[in-house]
Amino acid sequence: MTDPARPGLWARLRAFARHLKAELLALSLAARDPRTPWYARAWALLVLAYALSPIDLIPDFIPVLGQLDDLLLVPAGLWVALRLVPPGVFADARRAAAAHPEKLARSALGATLIVLVYAALIVLAWAWWRARRG
Repeated sequence: MTDPARPGLWARLRAFARHLKAELLALSLAARDPRTPWYARAWALLVLAYALSPIDLIPDFIPVLGQLDDLLLVPAGLWVALRLVPPGVFADARRAAAAHPEKLARSALGATLIVLVYAALIVLAWAWWRARRG
């Protein structure tokens, strides 16, 4: 029997998804802030491109694994971004995101960026493999 005072798994997952969307919106605002260092901005843009891209590392139609990459990679990327962006900048971005909740839209530019990153990784892996074969 479940405790009525304790929300169910689906309610907690929905709350986590809402929180993640709010954090991604704040990250997009922090990435545009001039006080954000270039490396934090670059990482934030990569995380946002992956999160908003319709192209995933593991396609969503693959049961469990397709959703697992979104459940692990996006929060992990956001966690790293939170450590790179200055705390004051992210606090301001969170306030701005809460005051003006916008919808984060899927991005063709983000999809293109992710495809280019995947292509670069494939080329690097191929070059490494060729070098090891001698």
